[in-house]
Amino acid sequence: MSTAVHDGRAARAVARVGRVCVRHRFVVIGAWVLLVLALVTAAKVIGTPTDNDVSLPGTDAQLVRDLTASPESPLTSGTVIVVAADGRLDDSAHAGVLAATAASLREAGHVTTVKPPSTRDGSLSADGRTGWFTVGLDVRRAELTKAMAHAVTDAARPAADAGLRVLPGGALAQVVDGSGSTGDEYFGLVLAAVVLFLALGGLVGAALPLLTSALSVLATLGTVGLAGNLTSMPAVATTLALMVGLGVGIDYSLFLLSRFRTLARSGLTVPDAVERAVGDSGTAVVVAGVTVAVALAGLGLTEVPLLRTLAWTCGIAVLFAVLAALTLLPALTSLAGRRLARGGALHHRLARRSGSGGRWARLADLATRRPWVAGGSALVLLALLAAPATDLRLGQLDAGSSPESTAVRQANDAVSAAFGPGTGTPLTVLGRPTTPITDVDDPRVPPLVAMARAQPGVAAVGPATPSADGRVVTVQVIPSTSGGDPATADLVRRLRGQSVPDMTVHVGGGTAARLDLADRVTDKLPLVIGVVLLLSVAVLLLAFRAPLLALKAAVMDFISVGAAYGVLTAVFTWGWGVTWIGLSGPVPIPSFVPLMLFALLFGLSMDYEVFLLSDVQRRWKLTGDNLRSVREGLVGTGGVITAAAAIMVGVFLAFVPNDDPTIKMFGVGMAVAIAVDATVVRCLLVPATMALLGDLTWWTPGRERAAVSRQPS
Repeated sequence: MSTAVHDGRAARAVARVGRVCVRHRFVVIGAWVLLVLALVTAAKVIGTPTDNDVSLPGTDAQLVRDLTASPESPLTSGTVIVVAADGRLDDSAHAGVLAATAASLREAGHVTTVKPPSTRDGSLSADGRTGWFTVGLDVRRAELTKAMAHAVTDAARPAADAGLRVLPGGALAQVVDGSGSTGDEYFGLVLAAVVLFLALGGLVGAALPLLTSALSVLATLGTVGLAGNLTSMPAVATTLALMVGLGVGIDYSLFLLSRFRTLARSGLTVPDAVERAVGDSGTAVVVAGVTVAVALAGLGLTEVPLLRTLAWTCGIAVLFAVLAALTLLPALTSLAGRRLARGGALHHRLARRSGSGGRWARLADLATRRPWVAGGSALVLLALLAAPATDLRLGQLDAGSSPESTAVRQANDAVSAAFGPGTGTPLTVLGRPTTPITDVDDPRVPPLVAMARAQPGVAAVGPATPSADGRVVTVQVIPSTSGGDPATADLVRRLRGQSVPDMTVHVGGGTAARLDLADRVTDKLPLVIGVVLLLSVAVLLLAFRAPLLALKAAVMDFISVGAAYGVLTAVFTWGWGVTWIGLSGPVPIPSFVPLMLFALLFGLSMDYEVFLLSDVQRRWKLTGDNLRSVREGLVGTGGVITAAAAIMVGVFLAFVPNDDPTIKMFGVGMAVAIAVDATVVRCLLVPATMALLGDLTWWTPGRERAAVSRQPS
């Protein structure tokens, strides 16, 4: 039989890396510390800008955005909302307050223009109690910091002192909210430390994976932060990279250290045990990392810059996690030596309980002796979890989807109550005449305004504004529904389907851009899923040289993703327990979330499959007995994979309190998929299917099924 994960040139090359890192451990540790310090320092000095604007070349909304861009307009604009408890903002009692507030805002740093509330431009409500100052800034949206946003809001002190309610709005509110972090992410690290203490025994065993993961995550955050100076970097990219980096970084370290401890206890010296551990589990780490990278690379086929950015930022996190596990961890392990191999008394008691007569052995016997019962039960449970996914409805998030404690939600609620739900998400209807328009009295302009005003679902239509060169004319349309309401998306489609004499009609704005994103993702979804499946199977085929095994692994991961989709639908679409995670009610699931989750989960879930199968394959090569290898592999990896899954689930759930609904969705979906994959799929479905397949599991075209490569473990 041809060699696979543990015996080929790749395994020997990875083992040599471990040997070199042990010999030069202080150089390796020093290099990592210097690299992290350099990246973190550079990010601190240069800055880590974020930009949540959605760019989507080739779409109608992007065309409107490009045609309406003006060098004379401020680089960034935001709003400062003021609300009076009684009276009108434009009466004599408030006139002096508004004038003083406008003057104070003009004195704030980076402010270039200030437009007070006015009925002429629609920034003052009909009852006169709510309005907003439009504030132009001389910095780009990606360069706007929280300190700048607070400084602008604080400059509205005259209004606040007069008893008016002052709220940041628009870009200012988004920056004030920042990444939406609540600090609960540290709970994941605490849980990881506890699990590592139990799994590896002692403080040293818990400290090494945490230290390795921490350095790799810091390197990731520094790199991603610096990249924000070169390209548009959404805030969710950094948070997602942090989630993935913490999860896989600790897991990869745990797998390597568990293998090292087993080898060290068998009598090998510390350097030899480290080298063998890197050659065995380290090779599985490489395969797992490559599988995650391949799944993420499939997102490049969407031709969506947002998804591409999320893919390569998460890919950077996985790359640093793999590099740290293969280089930094061996160096640190060689220093810990026998202290790590011995473990603590608590660990030994837990290990004895999960030994040959423990729960993993009983579970392995159940799954392999009665595979139809075990596999059938697992499939029924997974089908129940995935069932809600048949009602998966994609939509658009808006400010009203955020928690009530956030600045964007408070601004949205204030504006919606005074002006209507669609005020915060206006549409830009753009007409392109065949010949330039000379002035607003051009007879071609009124039909454009009349067409927009006649559409159902339109609350208000602003005046037509021709561009300086007369090549386009724009009309602002206020929907009667919020940006996240499906009725607003229908309005966008209706407007785009209208015709105006001597003009072509285009529709832009945030809602239109998100609708274009949804359409692009939907069109590319089958292609991405197909390519990710094929590439992942190819990677597993190269690793294990067993076609049926590779196909089975891909199907198992697909099932885990389906369960995650089902729970995601039940929580966020149906609203089951949604208030427990900080939202006031059901919210739409953005179109890119299921696709991004598919790529991430398909790669991450494959980690446990790879580690289990690599251990089973190693045992099968020694015995040639498929059932025995499956049982012993499940027993041998049961404790460590369960610990690794508990860590990853804890890390992902720790991000659920984040204020950003998108991060909540990723946290819930990824935690559920990993939990399902590490329990139902790995403990029941995988061993049951391998038992049913028998020696066909290891069949390789052109070779005898029973061929066994007997080599030392």
